[in-house]
Amino acid sequence: MTQSRRCQTAVVLVLGCVLGSMPLMGQEHDALGDRQHSITDRRVEWPTWSQWKRVFLLQDYNTRVVVFGTTLLGMAGGLVGSFALLRKRALMGDALSHATLPGIGLAFIFATYCGMDGKSLPVLLSGAAVSGVLGVAVILGIRNMTRLKEDAALGIVLSVFFGIGVGILGVVQQMKTGHAAGLEGFVYGKTASMRSYDAWLIGGTGFVCMLISVAFFKELKLICFDETFAGSRGYPVLMLDMLLMALVVVVTIIGLQAVGLILMIALLVIPAAAARFWTENMQRLAVYSSVLGAICCLVGSSFSAIFPRLPSGAMIVLTSAVFFMISMILGSRRGVLVRVLRRRQLNRAIDREHLLRGIYELLEIQRDPSGTDNYQIPVSHSNLLAMRSWSSSQLGWRIRQAEREGLVQEIGGRELRLTPKGFREAARLVHQHRLWEMYLLEYAEIAPSKVDRQADAIEHVLDSDVIAELETLLLQRQNVEGVPVSPHRIGVASESGSSATSREVEM
Repeated sequence: MTQSRRCQTAVVLVLGCVLGSMPLMGQEHDALGDRQHSITDRRVEWPTWSQWKRVFLLQDYNTRVVVFGTTLLGMAGGLVGSFALLRKRALMGDALSHATLPGIGLAFIFATYCGMDGKSLPVLLSGAAVSGVLGVAVILGIRNMTRLKEDAALGIVLSVFFGIGVGILGVVQQMKTGHAAGLEGFVYGKTASMRSYDAWLIGGTGFVCMLISVAFFKELKLICFDETFAGSRGYPVLMLDMLLMALVVVVTIIGLQAVGLILMIALLVIPAAAARFWTENMQRLAVYSSVLGAICCLVGSSFSAIFPRLPSGAMIVLTSAVFFMISMILGSRRGVLVRVLRRRQLNRAIDREHLLRGIYELLEIQRDPSGTDNYQIPVSHSNLLAMRSWSSSQLGWRIRQAEREGLVQEIGGRELRLTPKGFREAARLVHQHRLWEMYLLEYAEIAPSKVDRQADAIEHVLDSDVIAELETLLLQRQNVEGVPVSPHRIGVASESGSSATSREVEM
């Protein structure tokens, strides 16, 4: 079976799973157990220990079903959202969810005039699906047929479709045969009133979306990172993109009853964005995002069961926000704390290198070229302050740091000298730094005044042939310790020599 046929089959399976099962959602299923302690309990009371125990141990049937359904919804939303986030389609779910409101209102009006139950969940979700797909089509049409970018198309469709939906709900309020009471539940979510079959359908559909995402994981990952390469390798990029959007549509539609069309974007974006702080590997990102989505829905729906007056959708989103904040601060790859620590370590390494290089450059000026213990020559603090843009307190802090590492030794509080270990380290840093400067001068044609920057590990930047050529070039300019003379002085000397030669020629 070709890739195109596989994608077509997957799209049909995803949409058929929802639309084919929707008529069953209208069936009554009253095996909810003891409602006194279920997720639909609306009493305003501080929960007792027994109520905490019943919820956390999932002793009530209705609580088990709702938690199971929302947890699978969170897993599906996290997995699909990881692809949407990397594909830069994160806001597509937000526009799609807002675009479903006109379909809900029109489905209510159509069902009422046909003598059907206008508030039947299958009818409303069918209308939401049609309206959502139409919204996605309008977004793609605006993006492909005009000069407007995708973000502008998203903003237009989101606001216009939502405004149309609010207007349609106003018309519904004026109908003699019905009113819009209960339809606003799709705006804010109504997990607490979810029946057992609704929860099972949401969980089952979410599980099917997860299976399809896993089956096409390699193809979806490829179009997320490089769709041009995927097309050159023969992959049906358009069909794969349609498959991803179909998964987003299905997850958004089945999540309307759980968290509502306004908050549905949270299940698609927040778990994937939070997982991004912990890993840079796509497989791990998908797993972490699914796990975070499941935990957020599990904890949010559980707290809604314990405190019945708290909306389930809002609690799920707030729980997701808490996990996002924790990930943003403590994430092992991109977390704020890790980045601050890395920046601090980098700054300390830069300061240490600048201090050692500054001392070594002063020794080059002061020392006897024939001496064997040149590192014993003391260097004054005032000379170092003249070379670096440091204050006295900053210099003292850097000296104390280098002393703890055994690189320098302070003499009398106003002078310092390198230790044998510090001298070797300073020579190595100056050698690497000047090799990098010579590369910029010889190959990048950078002015000598612009190349003084932090020394880099040259073997990670240049290839072996260039390194060998530069080492040969610098071998002719080495001093006694094997460290090349500063290219700044070489350039000045060369310019002075050229000027003198030209004057001699003229004479």
